[in-house]
Amino acid sequence: MAKTRREFLKDAAALGAGALVLGACGRSAAAAASAAASATMMHPSIDNAGLQLWTVRDRMTTDFEGTLARVAEIGYREVEFVGYGNKTPAEVRAILDRVGLRAPSTHVGLMPGAELERQLASYQAMGHRYAAAAVPRPAGAPNAWPPPPATLASVQNEIAVYNQVGRAAKPYGIKVLVHNHTMEFALLPDGRTPHDVMLAELDPSLVVLELDIGWATVAGQNALSLFAAHPGRYPLWHVKDMAALAEVNKNGNDQLARMRAAHIVPVGQGEIDYGPIFARAGIAGLDHFFVEQDTAPDSGDSIAAARTSLEAVRKILQG
Repeated sequence: MAKTRREFLKDAAALGAGALVLGACGRSAAAAASAAASATMMHPSIDNAGLQLWTVRDRMTTDFEGTLARVAEIGYREVEFVGYGNKTPAEVRAILDRVGLRAPSTHVGLMPGAELERQLASYQAMGHRYAAAAVPRPAGAPNAWPPPPATLASVQNEIAVYNQVGRAAKPYGIKVLVHNHTMEFALLPDGRTPHDVMLAELDPSLVVLELDIGWATVAGQNALSLFAAHPGRYPLWHVKDMAALAEVNKNGNDQLARMRAAHIVPVGQGEIDYGPIFARAGIAGLDHFFVEQDTAPDSGDSIAAARTSLEAVRKILQG
């Protein structure tokens, strides 16, 4: 990956939230959104299948509405945004309604600061119930990928930001999401991982974990074990498949090297058995899942790649 989604979103966050501001959008829908958020997808259905739009980012940049229409046409019903194509929240919501999609989640990070309330109102208007949060960089710190190795202090600083933004988001019926790659499973000096610290110190009433099952697998984790150890803590999933895991495993505990060695493929063409994972959706607390293939644009037809993954998910869910 020349540029990961996390790096892309850091660049986008640096531009500010001005394009997302909606002048007048109160909190009237907050109660309904909060009630809806409490339901979990005990029996995942293809009728609720979502797509992480990073999968089709090559098309979204040139044909925003047309790409969303194609995503709906091939059978997805939900999407998770990584950008809004310079559209206003009202325009985005109108497009979603026209093409028949819902957008319960976004990876465009909520920005702590003066614009946060208006950004939250914008997200509420677009139907988001989960949103990433951007952690401000220290003054003069480079926007580099990969980031420097985590320390306990850096992880706890991130947690403080997530909890703070989560408190502001609660009246809007929105929870903050935290998504993993592999580095969240690197060992800290005290023997824990950043993921362990987040599970212990995030406020689960304000902040949820979005488990990228593909990256967690590359990191040497087992989704079923995570669900069993932390029931109800994973209401959002990225359904991503990986091949050549034996090559990944040659990198031992070097999580960055494991990530770089990953071979991302359409769902059903890799080595992750999603049947047992979907069967334990209730234990995980699943609310929404999003198919994602970071490498889909490299195939030459990211829509076709998204369709291939959806057909595999359909077969899995049908048993």
